[in-house]
Amino acid sequence: MNGSISVGASEGTYVLKFNGDIRVGLCGALEAFCDRMLAAADFRGVIVDLADTIAIDSTALGCLARLSISVQGLKDKIPTLICRSQDVRRVLLNMGFDDVFAIVADSAVQDVDLVDIPNVDESQTRERVIEAHKVLMSLNASNRERFKSLVEALEQE
Repeated sequence: MNGSISVGASEGTYVLKFNGDIRVGLCGALEAFCDRMLAAADFRGVIVDLADTIAIDSTALGCLARLSISVQGLKDKIPTLICRSQDVRRVLLNMGFDDVFAIVADSAVQDVDLVDIPNVDESQTRERVIEAHKVLMSLNASNRERFKSLVEALEQE
């Protein structure tokens, strides 16, 4: 199953809904949207909804970690992440996401009209992968060890 990311907002609270299998190919569009969202005058917070996510790769996780760190810097609070899948939740916990997100099994997300984020040029995929993994490495020692070789190999290309 291919993945998609839908977004919406209500009164300055943004919702990012991940559907299906979320991979590196969606990260450029995700980052472009997050940059616009964080710069929006009405931005108050963000809810990341992974309730319908089957799988999510490490590059997408790195993008989410960077989003949380940015939100914390702007608003001094951690975003909420909705996750029902025990498999996805296990990955999140192993990556240290419980330190950068309030992870909940369900949330009363208001009725927000969602639209798919538009695709963007993926010409900088390698740089995006490196940066996302560096963010994951900054979360804890286990991640640092897990992704060190990958980042070193990509930087040498």
